[in-house]
Amino acid sequence: MNYNGNSTSTKGQAAFAGIAKRAGQRFDGAPAALHPPLFGLAYVLEALGAIADLFRDWWARQPGYVRWIVYLLLIVGAVLLPSDQIGGFMSPYSQWGSLLFFPIGGYILLAIGLNVVVGQAGLLDLGYVAFFAIGGYSMAVLGSKFGWSFWEVLAVGILLSALSGILLGAPTLRLRGDYLAIVTLGFGEIIRITARNTDYIGGPNGIGGIPHPPNLTEWQVPDGEPFTSLGLAGTAPFKYGALDGRPYYYLMLAAIVIAIIFVKRLENSRVGRAWASIREDEDAAELMGVPTFKFKLAAFAIGAAIGGGTGVIYASQATSILPRNFEFIVSATILAAVVLGGSGNLPGVMLGAFLVAWIPERVRFLQEYRILVFGAVLVVLMIFRPEGLLPSRRRKAELAEGTGGMGSMGAEVGGPGASVAAEVGK
Repeated sequence: MNYNGNSTSTKGQAAFAGIAKRAGQRFDGAPAALHPPLFGLAYVLEALGAIADLFRDWWARQPGYVRWIVYLLLIVGAVLLPSDQIGGFMSPYSQWGSLLFFPIGGYILLAIGLNVVVGQAGLLDLGYVAFFAIGGYSMAVLGSKFGWSFWEVLAVGILLSALSGILLGAPTLRLRGDYLAIVTLGFGEIIRITARNTDYIGGPNGIGGIPHPPNLTEWQVPDGEPFTSLGLAGTAPFKYGALDGRPYYYLMLAAIVIAIIFVKRLENSRVGRAWASIREDEDAAELMGVPTFKFKLAAFAIGAAIGGGTGVIYASQATSILPRNFEFIVSATILAAVVLGGSGNLPGVMLGAFLVAWIPERVRFLQEYRILVFGAVLVVLMIFRPEGLLPSRRRKAELAEGTGGMGSMGAEVGGPGASVAAEVGK
């Protein structure tokens, strides 16, 4: 017991030993007057990173039953998240249940899908909103014009989005870096402009009258403790209407859980290892016999399917959608969430999506300055944590080697230990 305790203590001391030094390196060259606040911020972020590393080591040693207990506790916490007590602090200016559904839940699910493309396969996609739009318009057209039920449209929307990802990737995935980014950006704009100029789907006025998902049951949360204190008493979690956003949040939560299980299984499989090799060095992977084109196409199709499913769920609650709901800024925001949280690390990506969706709503009291504050927060976090808030160790190593933490996607980015001569010689 003493040996284990000393070993744990030694690991903790080693994890925290270089925090002050690393924090000081974050703002080299800044004015001297800014050193104290910058050091404090950098120290906090570095300390959080060290704690995350210690937790990762602890988690790796835990048996299966402990992990399942933690998973169940996290799901229970997510189910209780729409509580009025939590919403009073998290969203004093907006309806917390609706905010949890979208943008928070929607951004998290979109970030999980984009992380497959960007974080795992290392492909820069700037037009991801296109698949979100395809799913949304699938629900709008098939639901309002043909009377299809939500569950039928969900399956078709996911399939159509996956096919769209294949159609986009088949002629373009032989491009790399900046060129692939430009092509995907153009695809996103093509989808939006086509929707705006097509009268059959409403043109610039969009489509209204989108049906809600059918009610699964009229069951309500009992009116008693602890549900009364939490503000959840009387909630009908499977009854979908226009006013209460909490049932849609639970629907989105179920989709997020399914997506997490699916993506993690892929990440730990032969497919995930192939994506990692492509991200780190595509030429070397191809020389070693990895069919890179096939796996890149699979990443595009899977990411597109998750984006399309998000669009179907979003449209079922919105009751009407417009082309301006699917502008480029949505793609940029989801990409920012992936990078901010820690590209390639699923918990980090989800944290980044939560912050990107929640911060603008939490500072709504700043009115016209809230977006300025939100942008400043993102800039500061990227300065002091360029690898993301919760990066995986592999991603941190890639960043240190000069690949920008997301594989070779265009111009190389010099890592902390890279020399100027080495960068010039590339």
